[in-house]
Amino acid sequence: MKAEPDLKVRVLPPETPVPDGKGRKVYFPVQSDSLDISPALDSLNRRMTERPVPGSRRDGDKPVLFLIGDSTMRTEIDGNGFNGQWGWGYYLPNYFDCDRISIENHALGGESTRSYYKSWLFPVLRAVRPGDWVIIQLGHNDRYGGAEFTDGRFRGILPGTGKEYSEVILPGNGTRERILTYGEYLRIYIDEIRLRGGNPVLLSLTARKNFGEDGKTVPDRNTEAIRKIAEEKDVPFIDFNAAIRHKYDNVFDRRKVEYLYFSDGIHSSSFGAVINAETFVEELRRRPDIGLSRYLLPETVRESAARDGDKPVLFIVGDSTGKIDNSQQSGQWGWGQVMEDYVNPRKITVDNHAKAGRSARTFLDEGRWNVVYDEIRPGDYVIIQFGHNDGGPINRGKARGEFKGNSDDKEVMTMEPTGLNEGIYSFGWYIRKFCLDAMEKGAIPIVMSITPRNFRGEDGRIVREKNYTEWAREAAEQAGAYFVDLNEISAAMLDRMDGEEADAQFCKDPVHSSLAGAHRNAASAARGLRSLKSLPVSRMMK
Repeated sequence: MKAEPDLKVRVLPPETPVPDGKGRKVYFPVQSDSLDISPALDSLNRRMTERPVPGSRRDGDKPVLFLIGDSTMRTEIDGNGFNGQWGWGYYLPNYFDCDRISIENHALGGESTRSYYKSWLFPVLRAVRPGDWVIIQLGHNDRYGGAEFTDGRFRGILPGTGKEYSEVILPGNGTRERILTYGEYLRIYIDEIRLRGGNPVLLSLTARKNFGEDGKTVPDRNTEAIRKIAEEKDVPFIDFNAAIRHKYDNVFDRRKVEYLYFSDGIHSSSFGAVINAETFVEELRRRPDIGLSRYLLPETVRESAARDGDKPVLFIVGDSTGKIDNSQQSGQWGWGQVMEDYVNPRKITVDNHAKAGRSARTFLDEGRWNVVYDEIRPGDYVIIQFGHNDGGPINRGKARGEFKGNSDDKEVMTMEPTGLNEGIYSFGWYIRKFCLDAMEKGAIPIVMSITPRNFRGEDGRIVREKNYTEWAREAAEQAGAYFVDLNEISAAMLDRMDGEEADAQFCKDPVHSSLAGAHRNAASAARGLRSLKSLPVSRMMK
C-alpha cells in the first residue's frame, strides 16, 4: 500500500483574529492572507514532507516523538501529495507544542511489521533516547497465509500473537530468515524501544472505507491482537480504529466519508488525514495516564463573537462582496457588514466571516471554514456564497479556481507558485462540503447566488449570472440545503434604477459595492430569507 499527502501553503495575517495558528485544524500547514507565496514557505513545506534523518530534529535535551507506520501515516518518502493522498502524521505538529517536543515522521508507505523491522526500525532506534516517545501503527500491509514470505516486498508474516515461527530461505542470496507472528513483531518493537529508554504507544489502524451488511464500518482484523500485546507488555494502547469508525457510523454523513479518501478505500485525502490526526489527539487527551498527552497544545474551544445567549447565529461565508476589511478607506462595502440592520437583534445575531479574494476552495484551504465549523452550534444558520473568484486559474497566479460545475471528479494538480500538490474538486463539491459540515453540526445551510455585477445587456436589464447560480442551486439541492437566488433579487432592484443610480451602487469597479449597494444586497438577502417560510429564520428578519 502506498500513499502521499496533498499540501498547499497559505499564511494568515497577524491582524486577523480568525486562526491563531496553534491548535487549529488546517488542511495545509502554512496560511496566507495575500495569497502571495514566499520561497521560505516553500522550503518549510518541503521540510515537513521530506522523511527526516532519525534524530535530526531533536532540539537539545527535549524529547522527540517518533512515528512508525505505513502510508496511512506517511505516504512514501517524499510525502508530497503527488497522488492526492496524505498520511495523518503530516498534520500532527498542528496539535503539539513543538517548542517542548519535536516530531519525526518515520512511517513509510507499503511497510508491514516485518518489512519495517528488517529495513527501517533500527536506524530509528539508534536515534531514540530516554524520555522519547514512539507511536507504532502497522498492520495494513501484513500478509497472511504464506503470501510474500519469500517474494514481493517480503511482507508476509504469521497471524496471531503466539511465539511460533517459520523459517524460509530468501531467493538470490540464500539468506535464512525466521518469520514471526504479528504479535511477536510488536513485542520486539516494544522491547527494543524500552531498551533505549523510549516510551512505546500502540495504536490500532486507521479505518478503511469498508462497510458491512449492517451498514457499519468493518472493524480492523488486527485490533484485538494489538490490544492483547499492549496489555501483556503494559504498553499504552489507543483504539484509533474504533474512534474513527464511531465518527463514520454515528457522526458523519456517508457522503463525507467518501471524500475522506483519495483514489481508494485505504488512503486518506488531505481532509481524511486531518480527521485522523485530530481523532488521535482527541483520544490522547482522554488519556492523562499517557505522558505524551502533556505535550499537546491546550484545547481551544471556539465561540462566535456574535453569540448572545441562546439566540441562533447567522454565519456568513463568502468573498469581498460579503465583507471588505478596509471599507472606511476604500469606500467599498460588503453586504454582510450591514446585515445586522436587516435582522431582528432580539431573535438572531450576525457573524460575518466573508473574506476578500477568496474562492470556495481557498476559504477552505486557509482554515477559515474550520473556524466557522468550530463555532457553529445546533440551530444556527450558515449563508454560503461564492463564485466571484472561483473561475480563475487553478494552479497559476493566485491559484484559487476550481473545476467548473458540480461533479464529484477530482484531480491532483501541482501549484506553480509553490511546486506543491493539491487535490482539486468542482465548485459544487466545495459548496456541498460546506453544507454537509454545517448540517453535521446541527446548523441549517443556506446557499446564495452571487451578487450581481454592474453590466447591462442589450435589453437594458442587468445581466444575470447563469453558470454559478445554477451550480450553486444544484449543489444546495444535492446536499439537502436551502437556496436563495440573491443574484436575481438584487439585480431586479438594479433594473428599476437608471444608469446613474445604478452606478452609485458600486465603488471603483462593477463588482464591489458602495455602502448603498451593500444595503441593497443585504436587503435582497433578507428578502430571500423571508421567502423560506418553513424556516424560523424567515421570521427573524425586520
